[in-house]
Amino acid sequence: MIYITQLIYIKEGQESVFHQFEDIAIPIIAKYNGQLLLRVRPVDNSFIEHHIDKPYEIHLVKFESEQDFGNFMRDEDRKNFLHLKDQSIKTSILIQGIKL
Repeated sequence: MIYITQLIYIKEGQESVFHQFEDIAIPIIAKYNGQLLLRVRPVDNSFIEHHIDKPYEIHLVKFESEQDFGNFMRDEDRKNFLHLKDQSIKTSILIQGIKL
């Protein structure tokens, strides 16, 4: 089992395009033995301390294996809509981990 935490930073004014991409990408996770465990859109007063930019969203996803995660990333349906991701996301940080 692997866990992926993603900090997502959106280009200003591209929120609706980002939501279009997420509406396509999130359901595909289950196709590859994955599950979206947490999707958070933090507000300013939810940060106690920060030394990096505040993300627009934070996702926590688990997959049964690294191969499942790789298959998700290479999914053809998802790849057909990567232009929406490219248009809307300024940058993202992926953190891979395991449950201890």
